[in-house]
Amino acid sequence: MYIGIPQETRAGETRVAATPETVKKYVAQGHKVVVQAGAGVRASQPDGAYEAVGATIGTAAEALGADLVLKVRAPETAELAQMKPGSVLVGMLNPFDTENNARMAAASVTAFALEAAPRTTRAQSMDVLSSQANIAGYKAVLVAAHHYQRFMPMLMTAAGTVKAARVLILAPAWPACRRSPRPSVSAR
Repeated sequence: MYIGIPQETRAGETRVAATPETVKKYVAQGHKVVVQAGAGVRASQPDGAYEAVGATIGTAAEALGADLVLKVRAPETAELAQMKPGSVLVGMLNPFDTENNARMAAASVTAFALEAAPRTTRAQSMDVLSSQANIAGYKAVLVAAHHYQRFMPMLMTAAGTVKAARVLILAPAWPACRRSPRPSVSAR
């Protein structure tokens, strides 16, 4: 199978749909993998790391023209136009975006939205919501610490003590499709 991994084009998106470790597994199974040049750079995955595991570095058209396209986010209109009819798209595609679903259907693309995968033990390896929520919670604390004007930890020195900051981080609303409530993220 011909698998394509294009660079994400949405503003602010720094993730890549597959790491070199994952690509190595695809290649070992006999698949041809094309990674768009620079696709992993913003995620600290250089092109050379993909080449080292057997992937080919190519253009956006080559990655989007694959039989199976792996993306983090739903394709933009220009990306969808480069995908061939009958191809399969896998990623976080926002299955509740009816406009985008209609565009993908009109392009004859079969799409699998990973955030719609059942949250069962058997499907746990496909669970993108928990891993991404974990990362977002961790990052929220780091971003808050950066913007907070005081030290976060309690600091005791011979010169005196700086009391620990008390910080509450409120994250955006959790998707309604999630069965269990989102844990609150806080730092003290």
